[in-house]
Amino acid sequence: MNILFISHSYPPILGGVESQNYNLAQGLSKIATVKIIANGRGKWWLPVFIPITFLRAFFLMMNYDACLVGNGVLAPIAFALKIFHPKKKFFSVVHGLDITFAYKKGNLPKIYKAINIPSLKKLDKLFMIGNFTIEEAVKIGIPKENCVFIPNGVFIENLKKEFSRQDLSALWGSDITNKKIILRLGRFVPHKGTAWFIKNVMPKLSEDTLMIATGYRVAKNTAGDPDNFSDCEKAIKENGLENRVKLMPNLPQKDLEVLLNTVDLVVSPNIPYPESVEGFGINVIEAGACERIVVASNYQGLAEAIKDGKNGFLVESENTEQWVKKIQAIFSAGPEFAKNFGKMAGKYVEENFTWEKISQRYLEEIIKSVNSKV
Repeated sequence: MNILFISHSYPPILGGVESQNYNLAQGLSKIATVKIIANGRGKWWLPVFIPITFLRAFFLMMNYDACLVGNGVLAPIAFALKIFHPKKKFFSVVHGLDITFAYKKGNLPKIYKAINIPSLKKLDKLFMIGNFTIEEAVKIGIPKENCVFIPNGVFIENLKKEFSRQDLSALWGSDITNKKIILRLGRFVPHKGTAWFIKNVMPKLSEDTLMIATGYRVAKNTAGDPDNFSDCEKAIKENGLENRVKLMPNLPQKDLEVLLNTVDLVVSPNIPYPESVEGFGINVIEAGACERIVVASNYQGLAEAIKDGKNGFLVESENTEQWVKKIQAIFSAGPEFAKNFGKMAGKYVEENFTWEKISQRYLEEIIKSVNSKV
């Protein structure tokens, strides 16, 4: 199977879509012949990347069976290529924001709704990263039969590594070997709930409980979710948490690996926010791969990434009391519980969410569609 993979957002740019597209491309490359065209320069390069990519793909498609684009932004390119290559098959990965962006205010969302959503409807199959995303897609008029749920995955060997609490202390800037460390890994945007957690949960936890929040900051003029890094800073200052909470945006990969392999608990306290969605909680899967305990909101795509009691725990979104009680119970259970639960979580991730398995599912769906006469 010869597949042309196109991504408008790709490493070295950091982010969930970038990571997902990269890992999917690498996974498919191990089991199929894959040509990758990717933009690793950021959104500013898109006005150049899109027309050049269309021209390249126009000629390349003569030698490929299928084209897969990394998200809904590139759906118009895939649809245009489909017009010129009607015998080939065209697919798109669809993330939550690929659907909900159409509901946002402004001219760009209006254009997106008028062009990108109809283009998605015309493609042969859409690979949705969550069932919640499928529900949102159906609401906007995308046929459910065109949608296939395939979750995100992880390469465990790229994440699970040996680091010590001394490595973690070096990141923090002082000795925190005997402290309880909570990690929040995710973009600094409102629906991730980082500011809410700092404001509502951290003040109610013991003084020896510290928190690190990391992830990338979105640009001020981004078309997607707004940056709320300042809200996190405000929550720290107003609650006197300067010595207990640290914000570390845009960390390099090695530092992220140190955190994922040494902290005591990973949290994903997502909250409702207008026109935003968590399609699938890849960060909680990454934490499980590193044998960390996860506590996440029982909300949207996180509820599909976490099997309560298997690779983490689900609690009600914005329910401060539930969050505090669950975290206190986990810390009170002791290191032996953490070790045993972490191993169980790691095994669950290995059995269900490795990119080897996820990429195979993509390939099977592509082959099925390519071999179909419809």
